[in-house]
Amino acid sequence: MSAMFTTAMALRQVDAAADDAVFHGELNRHWTIGPKVHGGAMMALCANAARMAYGGAAPQPALQPVVVSANFLWAPDPGAMRLVTSIRKRGRRIGVVDVELTQGERTAVHAVVTLGEPEHQLLGVTTPLLSANPVVDLMAPEPPDDVAPIGPGHPLAGLVHLGEGCDVRPLLSTLQPGTDGRPPVIQMWARPRGVAPDPLFALMCGDLSAPVTFAVDRTGWAPTVQLTAFLRALPADGWLRIIATCMEIGHDWFDEDHTVVDSNGRLVVQARQLAMVPAAG
Repeated sequence: MSAMFTTAMALRQVDAAADDAVFHGELNRHWTIGPKVHGGAMMALCANAARMAYGGAAPQPALQPVVVSANFLWAPDPGAMRLVTSIRKRGRRIGVVDVELTQGERTAVHAVVTLGEPEHQLLGVTTPLLSANPVVDLMAPEPPDDVAPIGPGHPLAGLVHLGEGCDVRPLLSTLQPGTDGRPPVIQMWARPRGVAPDPLFALMCGDLSAPVTFAVDRTGWAPTVQLTAFLRALPADGWLRIIATCMEIGHDWFDEDHTVVDSNGRLVVQARQLAMVPAAG
């Protein structure tokens, strides 16, 4: 199977009722962290199924997944899966769709997807009414030449297998354990290979960073329990800039926030998750 992000997001509708639709697809082996499927990729698949079920199969549907709230119930392996959708609301501006991603007889992800129109790029208006976006001052639109992509020989290559489907360039210095007690601010750049970033890729980037627990030298499996992402705007072509930080890393639980900004400096995704702290090494 191709590693292309568009291939990983491909779905085939197999059943439809008045407000329900079922899709078949594949959990792509290239979109994995260790042996397990990347949570952000599964969230994006749920968003795609909701959009398609609602009637958004066009290349650029009017309604997009502006909110995806996903509960991760089980960590599936790469392979066949299906997505079962149920439309809960058809409104003038907002739709709501329930989605369950299943493999075999088990539900791996339950998501509630809110569909709407992201922030418009108004003619002659380039700035929001108010913004506290920290990324533009912190990161250049493109990664510096000395920031290497995750791939063969990279320190994260054995864990992060997304490099064939997208170019991911983490600033490794921001992944080092901290010594000053301040929250980490992990920085990375990403873009899909062969195509421009789309809303689904931007949402996936809301879960792209290595766990912020790297800052306290906890680098094992950190399973996400709940993840909510907001699609604030449609991404422009080019690199997406991502920072990940947190409020608190406890002994059992930690939170992690992602902020994703496009090449024009626009906020495109915000995401927050609650996850389990990896065991001490």
